[in-house]
Amino acid sequence: MDTSIAPVPKKTADPFYLSAPWRQLVTDLIRKRGRRCEQCGRENTRIFGDHIHELKDGGAPLAASNVRLLCGSCHTRKTARARADRVATRYAPNA
Repeated sequence: MDTSIAPVPKKTADPFYLSAPWRQLVTDLIRKRGRRCEQCGRENTRIFGDHIHELKDGGAPLAASNVRLLCGSCHTRKTARARADRVATRYAPNA
């Protein structure tokens, strides 16, 4: 089947990440830890709250100890790596 003409669905944010409790947690962490990437140290850029153990993998949603502050580049790399690991695990042959 040729899927090259299928439209790519728009990416939408999970409603959790738009919630007041999540936004407040990230705001509080930035106030306490500073507005810098905790992975590479980059400053003066947009900072994302990132779950160390992703929610899809059973991570605690609003635990400050499960959230680190990352720049866009580090956040994208970490998320892509976690997604690839999850897929690899799902499709790994049973040994």
